[in-house]
Amino acid sequence: MSPDLLAPLMFATLVIVLLAGFPVAFSLAAVAMTFGALGVALGHFHASFLLVMPLRVQGVFNSDNFLAVPLFVLMGLILERTGVAENTLVALGRLFGSTPGGLLYATIIVGAALSAITGFVSASVIAMGLIALPAMLKAGYDARMATGAIAAAGTLAQMLPPSLVLIVLAEQVEVPLIDIFHATLLPSAILVGLYLLFVLIATKLRPSLAPPIATLEVTSRKRMWLDAGVAAGVPLGLICTILVSVYFGIATPTEGGAIGVCGALLIGAARRRLAGGRLSQALTNTGVLCSSVIFLLLGASFFTLVFRGFDGQVWIEGLFQHLPEGQTPFLLAVILGIFLLGFFLDFFEIAFIAIPLITPVARKLGVDMVWLTVMIAVVLQTSFMHPPFGIALYNLRSIAPATVRTAQIYMGAIPFLAIQLLMVGILVAFPGLATIEQVQVQATEQEIEDALHPASTDTVAEPDTLELEKSR
Repeated sequence: MSPDLLAPLMFATLVIVLLAGFPVAFSLAAVAMTFGALGVALGHFHASFLLVMPLRVQGVFNSDNFLAVPLFVLMGLILERTGVAENTLVALGRLFGSTPGGLLYATIIVGAALSAITGFVSASVIAMGLIALPAMLKAGYDARMATGAIAAAGTLAQMLPPSLVLIVLAEQVEVPLIDIFHATLLPSAILVGLYLLFVLIATKLRPSLAPPIATLEVTSRKRMWLDAGVAAGVPLGLICTILVSVYFGIATPTEGGAIGVCGALLIGAARRRLAGGRLSQALTNTGVLCSSVIFLLLGASFFTLVFRGFDGQVWIEGLFQHLPEGQTPFLLAVILGIFLLGFFLDFFEIAFIAIPLITPVARKLGVDMVWLTVMIAVVLQTSFMHPPFGIALYNLRSIAPATVRTAQIYMGAIPFLAIQLLMVGILVAFPGLATIEQVQVQATEQEIEDALHPASTDTVAEPDTLELEKSR
């Protein structure tokens, strides 16, 4: 069999196996093992080529970025179980409830904070749906506005630092995590501001969509502001502490995660919410989630190793050569492809399978990798909210009452989806919003070759798999 056919055949086999419903992590490893053995049997590369895999496994566990994953996950799970989001929503609801759309403002603000804390779209959407949706429906809010705001706020988990999504993307695209945190701050703030502006305009034009609610308790305005400041200040203060410490180099992202866990434990202890098995549940769920991520990463690493052994990156480059020359056609193809993949795959599958395939081509074309990472996060956010396939809409449908029709959830998502698409256009038109100041150096031919055939950057050097191990 021609070696030129093995890479596309390997990729097609993976697609078929995934569509058949097999677990992604084990599918990646099984396909890689099968084709690796086939490559050895056909003499396309030496059996010692597969001995590089243990070094890749060691490289995964030596990664500083991935060390931050369990810390941020644990922080989010602890805060979720301490009722921080619920307390904040109640306080902000009292503060803004007397104005049209008051609960919508509170939902977007609290959802943004919860998204940054949890880092998962599904967790944020479900939590906000359970907390905010009953209150808004009871207050007579239009179901479309209520569900749209919840879904939009939940999908902010894709790009609000210190999101787990950004940690994984930074590792896969091979850019410093602190650069990604810097680059996403302004786009995230703009997107939240656009959400709030839309609510303001919509409720001014049609107050019946989100009518004001009467305050049941006789409380002074000063007292409501104080309660809202304390309730919202707890999660926002913790997030800002992490970001400031990382931004100014006081702490690494991993140390920032440790700060977050300590802060979450202090908050839980102060509110006496860690009893009753809550802390144990948070630890258990963190272990389960991180284990699944590690297995997925190891399977993807093994798949990438064998795929590159068959010169798979050359095949991928060949596919993009059919496009017109330049960065713009490539970027449009990547944006569209990532958008469509988001309909059928979750974030981790896209990050571990698709992103490593397009990264070498992007580097060769001189694309700003920080900007590309932010763009991928925004595009995935848009994909996860696009009816009828958006995972955020599925999650919201699963916890919404029967009185809320699926069509209402879809219709409610459309205005916020348009805002997200506007954000994509803004980043394309003004790329400086999602980049950091740095000296651009033209890549040499050797740097391009290194990008296509990366050696391990960890403490244990990895042999050049295509030069040292492969024998054709």
